[in-house]
Amino acid sequence: MPRGLQADTVGPVDVAVIAFEGNRFDGRIVPALRELQLNETVRILDLAFVSKARDSSVAVLELSDPGVAETLRQVTDVQFDLLSDEDLRTVSDSLTQESSALVVAWENTWAARLSAAVRGSEGELVMLERVPREAVLEAISALDDH
Repeated sequence: MPRGLQADTVGPVDVAVIAFEGNRFDGRIVPALRELQLNETVRILDLAFVSKARDSSVAVLELSDPGVAETLRQVTDVQFDLLSDEDLRTVSDSLTQESSALVVAWENTWAARLSAAVRGSEGELVMLERVPREAVLEAISALDDH
């Protein structure tokens, strides 16, 4: 098992797909991901970069690839093969020509203690929903109007 991961204490895991039109990934989000990991907000478990060329050919870089860009390795020291070939194929199928995506699987380490407490109290998470950004902005705007 990767360093620091324990089955009974692992927090919830999310997968995010961050798309870049025109293959304009420049790495500027990497420091933000690194900071989240250093602050123990998340632990990056797996990471891949998928790009689709004008001719629809697809290239995939994964942490496990010997020639992977140093930029991606800066984000994590854990190699936990969570993203499957099928997952990455699904991402590549959704990309338009000349676009790319960073696919990141992270453990929400900030929630691990709460998750353990829920399990320890024999509770069960029955619903979790992310509120869309636009809905939050509308609510903020409504508050500002009063």
